[in-house]
Amino acid sequence: MRAEAALPLSMEATDSELMERLAAGDDLAMNILMQRWRERAAAFLYKMTSHSETAVDLAQETFVKLYQGRARYRPEGKFSTYLFAIAVNLARNHARWKSRHPTVSLDEAREDGSCILEAPDPGLTPEDAAANAERMRAVQRAFQTLPTDLREAMTLFIYEDMGYSEIAAIAGCSAKAAETRIYRARQILKEQLKDIRA
Repeated sequence: MRAEAALPLSMEATDSELMERLAAGDDLAMNILMQRWRERAAAFLYKMTSHSETAVDLAQETFVKLYQGRARYRPEGKFSTYLFAIAVNLARNHARWKSRHPTVSLDEAREDGSCILEAPDPGLTPEDAAANAERMRAVQRAFQTLPTDLREAMTLFIYEDMGYSEIAAIAGCSAKAAETRIYRARQILKEQLKDIRA
């Protein structure tokens, strides 16, 4: 173990510093990285898979892959780009596997594939609450029908607040292609949701 790995870890350490410590043999750095990024990785993977258990499993696998590749990490780019590239690859692999092994879950919470239950706004009438819930389901269904590359780009853009160059690095395309994917996704969603009134 190198000398810096013997120094105490701090929650204020940057992600790159933690990866450096991890590569040097300080496995406690992994705990901090997981605390910081587990929820965001799982949320991203949920948007890609529409299944909470699968998202949690893939998020755990993302951190396993991160740990396995700790010596290959190079701090030139942003850590989030590196982490989400792993998550994107796992989500793609899962989608390919699922397309070859279709199943129907007996435990599915709702027939539309969504499983997030939100408390209704107490200021809404039951009719308004039902209309809002139906609009949210329509948006979720439309989002899930996007082609995988467009859904990945939109999820990273909207929920991870990433720019075109970061999305391009994760998706393995040019920044212009990332911008085009987001534009196409918006156009598809706009067309599919044109009948929904705000």
